[in-house]
Amino acid sequence: MNLVRDKRVETALYRGGLLTLENPAYRDTLRGLMEILLRDDVGLNDLTTGAMGLEERRAGGTLISQGGGIAAGLPEFAFLLHEHGILVTFERRDGDVIAPGDIVARAEGPEKRLLELERVGLNLLQRMSGIATAAHCLQHRVSQRGRARIIGTRKTPWGLLDKRALHVGGAGTHRLGLGDAILIKNNHLALLATTEEKAVRLAIERAWKARHDAAFIEVEVRGPHAARAAAQTFRELAEQSSEEYPCLLLLDNMTPDQASRIVHMLEQEGLWDHVLLEASGGITEANIEGYAASGVDVISLGALTHSARALDLCLRIS
Repeated sequence: MNLVRDKRVETALYRGGLLTLENPAYRDTLRGLMEILLRDDVGLNDLTTGAMGLEERRAGGTLISQGGGIAAGLPEFAFLLHEHGILVTFERRDGDVIAPGDIVARAEGPEKRLLELERVGLNLLQRMSGIATAAHCLQHRVSQRGRARIIGTRKTPWGLLDKRALHVGGAGTHRLGLGDAILIKNNHLALLATTEEKAVRLAIERAWKARHDAAFIEVEVRGPHAARAAAQTFRELAEQSSEEYPCLLLLDNMTPDQASRIVHMLEQEGLWDHVLLEASGGITEANIEGYAASGVDVISLGALTHSARALDLCLRIS
């Protein structure tokens, strides 16, 4: 049964394979973000390169890792440089483990352009590699305690680029945006009914009619009664339609013990097979192993992207 559940998790929450430069929406997101960052950083003129008299002579740059981790963002880095006439060749690929001193890539082009693009390009690589590294490390830790998978959230300052970095690190993307799936949170429920149990039933029934436009339906629950009501509603609707469709319960701000009790309750009442379970809220590196042992399918952390620690990389130009 775990293989079936794992397949459901991957279908619903692992959507990073869509985020490639062949995808026009992703490419436009990358180009737009880089234009903003370059405009803010370079502006109309780089006074230093101008003062040094550096213009269009050819120069080379070597991208070197100064820390250990997972390389991510290399196609995006090359895209940025190619847009400004700089050739990039790779010594490593996205997803590779890199160590201090490793040469990751080489660049060649006009010296002025290399210097102007250096900081924005490094920021891109350092951020994406940092996210991928954190995701990889946490997934390894969690796998020692159970079968749970690590996923991100929409707390992504760099949007789809952060989602791409999660994917490279082996973590799930969750929703790619509001138009990707239906996630019913407590603020939605508060507008539907006076009790959580009534609200989740009504919300799921409404969402079910729109499921064909969504990768999955998920509803936030804050206790066992709402979890039971939501799982029962999902089971009833699924049995009526006789189709395989990802249905999730978001266990929000629960302790590992509370999450474990809900897992056990759903198993005992024959509801576990009809829903996937996500633990979210208040999860840190210090307590994540407890959630991994609770029996949930996925553990989501906003910190993977909103508090990413950059991987140390440098570009040496000669």
